[in-house]
Amino acid sequence: MQDVSSLVAQAREGRPRAVARLISLVEGASPQLREVMAALAPLTGNAFVVGLTGSPGVGKSTSTSALVTAYRKQGKRVGVLAVDPSSPFSGGALLGDRVRMSEHASDPGVYIRSMATRGHLGGLAWSAPQAIRVLDAAGCDVVLVETVGVGQSEVEIAAQADTSVVLLAPGMGDGIQAAKAGILEIGDVYVVNKADRDGADATARELNHMLGLGEARGPGDWRPPIVKTVASRAEGVDEVVQALEKHRAWMEEHGVLTERRRARAAREVETIAVTALRERIGDLHGDRRLSALAERIVAGELDPYRAADELVAGITKS
Repeated sequence: MQDVSSLVAQAREGRPRAVARLISLVEGASPQLREVMAALAPLTGNAFVVGLTGSPGVGKSTSTSALVTAYRKQGKRVGVLAVDPSSPFSGGALLGDRVRMSEHASDPGVYIRSMATRGHLGGLAWSAPQAIRVLDAAGCDVVLVETVGVGQSEVEIAAQADTSVVLLAPGMGDGIQAAKAGILEIGDVYVVNKADRDGADATARELNHMLGLGEARGPGDWRPPIVKTVASRAEGVDEVVQALEKHRAWMEEHGVLTERRRARAAREVETIAVTALRERIGDLHGDRRLSALAERIVAGELDPYRAADELVAGITKS
């Protein structure tokens, strides 16, 4: 058993091993997880959470690394959660973004963690919200969450970040995909990376056109900017940071930041409650109550919806 209070205190001091152990407790769904979350609760709410997503190959890891450099120049502590696909054999992260961000490995003001999705859809690991909370409590000013390369419907990062950055690159079919109603509806800031390639201006124009066709915005509403970058050379990265800070200021001014965080907390509570309920239902396989309800359905005495209502009512009372 880990000494949670000691780990939390060490994490607040910026000790990477303590942060790593806390996140490992989260990922492993440790019996101490409730104790960890209770200890972290009063220490959270300060980090600016930025999500970066986009199709594979647009340069998410390179862009994330460039943003880390830019924020470190401002003297800010940065945490990075790089969510990778899972190995079908070990369940661990396949790609290991820490390797691609090795230039920051010796910086005590940067903490980088690769997390495996372990089959969870939506571009994130199921434990990402709690891991973000660990980095927040550990004193990170900014938490960058880099998702798995996602498709049209895998847009979960928008529900976990304060600000969502959608990355595109010319010549990868993103312009065509912009016409669809998936990932390109979630961005607060859009980045056309690899802007030194042919077609970058055309991609930015088409993206701007598609955003203009989207939902109507009032005079005071946020209008997502489009920033062109060459992340491998750090070109345009300062402009991205400026766009992120402008969005944060706008959210604070209009109460959007508080509302987003409140909605995020509500979803997290709902997920934990549903997971707990699902586990309790799973424990009922072979239980007489479930068998009795199944017999009544087969006999035509009960429909599945009423049976489910009775099952849930019985579980919540027990």
